[in-house]
Amino acid sequence: MLRSHKIALRPTDRQRRWFAMQCGYSDVAYNFALSAWNAGVPKSQLRKTFNARKYQEFEWCEELDQRAAMYRIMNLEDAITRYNKGQNNRPKRKKRRSRQSYQMESAKIQIDAKRVKLPKIGWVQMHEAVRFKGQVVNRVTISRTAHRWFISVTVETEDTQQVVDPTAPVIGIDVGINTLATLDDGRKFDNPRPLKRYERKLAREQRKLSRMQYPSNNSYKQKLKVEKIHYRIRCIREDAHHQATTAILKRASKAGIETLKVTNMLKNRKIAKALSDSALGGFLAMLKSKADAIGIEIVEAPQFFASSKTCSNCGHKKEDLTLADRTYHCDSCGYTEDRDVNAALNLRGIAVGGTEM
Repeated sequence: MLRSHKIALRPTDRQRRWFAMQCGYSDVAYNFALSAWNAGVPKSQLRKTFNARKYQEFEWCEELDQRAAMYRIMNLEDAITRYNKGQNNRPKRKKRRSRQSYQMESAKIQIDAKRVKLPKIGWVQMHEAVRFKGQVVNRVTISRTAHRWFISVTVETEDTQQVVDPTAPVIGIDVGINTLATLDDGRKFDNPRPLKRYERKLAREQRKLSRMQYPSNNSYKQKLKVEKIHYRIRCIREDAHHQATTAILKRASKAGIETLKVTNMLKNRKIAKALSDSALGGFLAMLKSKADAIGIEIVEAPQFFASSKTCSNCGHKKEDLTLADRTYHCDSCGYTEDRDVNAALNLRGIAVGGTEM
C-alpha cells in the first residue's frame, strides 16, 4: 500500500532560498519544454532538447538539482498525452504566481527521525517524523504554502487494514452548514466557519494589496500577509474535519451518508459562501478515505433521497419543510425530532439495508 505523509519543514534562510530557486528552475524547464513543443519538437525529444541547451541559456542552473527539471518536463509530457486524448485542456505556461513545488529523486533521500537529507542541500529539520514506516518510493515533493515549506513523502507500507469491531453500531451522518455533522444518536460536531471569522481581516488586507503597485517589494510582503490568512483559514477547517471524522469512525462499524452535488448547491447564491466555508465535499471525501483505510463500509444514499423531509418513524414525506424549520414534526404520526437528527436516522436506515422511503 502506498501512503503519503505531508510534513512541515524547519528550513534555514539559506535552505528557503534554495527551495525557491529549485521551484523557479523547474518552472523554467517546464516553460522551455512547452515552447519547444509548441514550435514542433516531438514530445519524446523535450528532455533531450532541454538538456542540450540548458547550460548555454541558463548558466545559473549548474549548481542546482537537475532532477527537478527532469520531473517537471515529465509532468508536461503526461499533460500533453492527456491533452491528445481529450482528457484535459492544452498545457499553459507556468507564471510567477503559480504554486511553488518541485519533485526530487526518492532514491537519494535519507530520513532520520525528524530530519531529512536532500540532494545538494543536506539535512533539513522536520516538525515531525514520518508517520508510516516503510521504504521511500516513487515520489518526494517539496512545496510551499504561504510562509511554510512542506515535504510530501510517499512510502510503501504493508496493508495493515484493521478489523472492524462487529459490536460497534451502524450510524447515520447528516452534514450541514450550521452543524458540520450530526449523528443519529444526537451527537453534533460544530462547524468553525473560519472564513466568516476572518472575513473582515482578509478583506482589509486584500484592499491594501490591490492598492499597491505590482511588482514591488511591498506588494510581495502584502501578498504574503494575505496568503497567511488563507493558510490560517485552511488549517482551522482541516483540523475540524480531521477531529470530527476520527471521532465518528472510532465508534462505528458502518455508516450511511448523503450524496451531495456540491457544484449544483453552489448555484444558490444565498448559501454559496457558507457552503464553501464549510467544505462539506472535502469533509465527506476525508470521511470516506479514512473509512476505506480501516475497513469501515460507507453507504451513500441515492442522490435525490429526501433525508430531511422524510419521517424516520413512519416514512411520511413532508413536502413543505423549509430551511428555517429546525425541528421536524410529522403531520402523519406526530413524531417530533431535531431536523438533522431525523435526517441522520434516515441515513442510518439506508446503511443497515433499508430501502429508500
